[in-house]
Amino acid sequence: MGEPVFVCKKSDLPDPGKAAFEVNGRFIALFHVSGTFWAIDDVCTHDGGPLAEGDLRGHTIICPRHGAQFDIRTGRAKTMPAVKSTPAHEVIVRGDDVFVRLNEES
Repeated sequence: MGEPVFVCKKSDLPDPGKAAFEVNGRFIALFHVSGTFWAIDDVCTHDGGPLAEGDLRGHTIICPRHGAQFDIRTGRAKTMPAVKSTPAHEVIVRGDDVFVRLNEES
């Protein structure tokens, strides 16, 4: 994994909340749920849809294009039409600052 990259302030993302950020040329969906931050690639593995634009229900994000569901904690594809998981990334919170460390293996 690479170095952590600052993405936002904790106060910038409501709980529950979601937003997309570009981190080192890669689009990441950042989620704030029950006081914890999670990050996955902002890409539906079914057709490349922007996951951060979908509905967030608990720890599940629903792709706005065809309804595929992903676990925001792991990136695991939960429902068809997606059958492949999307990469998950480490989130580090220091004070009010939120950083993402990209999973370079994905």
